[in-house]
Amino acid sequence: MATSLGANTYNRQNWEDSDFPILCQTCLGENPYIRMTKEKYGKECKICARPFTVFRWCPGVRMRFKKTEVCQTCSKMKNVCQTCLLDLEYGLPIQVRDTGLSIKDDVPKSDVNKEYYTQNMEREIANSDGTRPVGALGKAPGASDMLLKLARTTPYYKRNRPHICSFWVKGECRRGEECPYRHEKPTDPDDPLADQNIKDRYYGINDPVAGKLLKRASTMPRLDPPEDKTITTLYIGGLGDTITDSELRNHFYQFGEIRTITVVQRQQCAFIQFATRQAAEMAAEKSFNKLIIHGRRLNVKWGRSQAARGREREKDGVTESGMRLEPVPGLPGALPPPPVSDDDTPANYFNLGPNSAPAVINLGIPPPPGVVMPPPPGFGPPMYHSMDGIVPPMPPPMGMRPPGQVHYPSQDPQRMGAHAGRHGVS
Repeated sequence: MATSLGANTYNRQNWEDSDFPILCQTCLGENPYIRMTKEKYGKECKICARPFTVFRWCPGVRMRFKKTEVCQTCSKMKNVCQTCLLDLEYGLPIQVRDTGLSIKDDVPKSDVNKEYYTQNMEREIANSDGTRPVGALGKAPGASDMLLKLARTTPYYKRNRPHICSFWVKGECRRGEECPYRHEKPTDPDDPLADQNIKDRYYGINDPVAGKLLKRASTMPRLDPPEDKTITTLYIGGLGDTITDSELRNHFYQFGEIRTITVVQRQQCAFIQFATRQAAEMAAEKSFNKLIIHGRRLNVKWGRSQAARGREREKDGVTESGMRLEPVPGLPGALPPPPVSDDDTPANYFNLGPNSAPAVINLGIPPPPGVVMPPPPGFGPPMYHSMDGIVPPMPPPMGMRPPGQVHYPSQDPQRMGAHAGRHGVS
């Protein structure tokens, strides 16, 4: 904005001149080396209509150029980014932040009241140390649970993508891959997110993005404590490779005495066992969807009882470390439970139905002519030549062995190793 020599001196004193913008990590981009252009008194603020210094930069490759939209005074009053107008601490719209903190900051909208309010806020900002927000936000209590659950912990660089090419939508774009705009189908024009206003976002009124986040907050899951009062263990997932047990202890020690901390590095999870159930419930309540270490949001759940874990492992065949084991061939399965002892009821050792007849195999019937029946298991010819003429007794088949005996291949008497001692003596 060009300035003249005859401009009002008082108004020019309120114009803003700054050396660096107030930006969030998303708008700044992931490249630590960026080139910015600075235009002194380049545009007027879209909130207070005062001239301010405009910065323009490209946040990354295949991204659109961005610039500051509001002055730094308006940015400091609401503690927001000068470009996206999202909160610098939580990355949320102003309407969501004010709802979570239960504050109501009525910024005047008329020109005269707005100028008077802005001058008072500038005086308050000058008297502060610059580390905390001013106004109603600076007097607000601590962070709420809803804000910690909805807060964005990592930058969202997808927001810096170029706009959709209107010529491509009409089928008239001839640039191809050289077009700096996106060749994608636009969203539904009836979508409320397609109609956003910068003033509505700053004043926290009728913001469609805030409405979507508040609706999501009302339907967020809760972590209910289990009915088994003996469970005092919490499951912590998503640790990654950098989080250690000492960092977990530094966070969870405030809730009560910790008995053990077990970190399973292969599964990137940990199990924290507290000494009391009250300490475990407090830790689960204060950490569910709110635990952030090294910029990673960790998943907090209740652990399961030892009996339930044992039943599931037996059912699925999974070990403690998560490895699936194959069944060992040759081992007998689980025996059925013994029948109820009753004098009037006959013994039913095979759990047969009341009307089903037992299957009887008549071994005395000879096979049809020309058919050679194979010998039963364990009764075949030996696989070696006896050295002393003494043939060892054949073991009974698997179905005729006592139920409590377990058969292993090394216990087979047909193997040569089983008679090595006898051959050596003779």
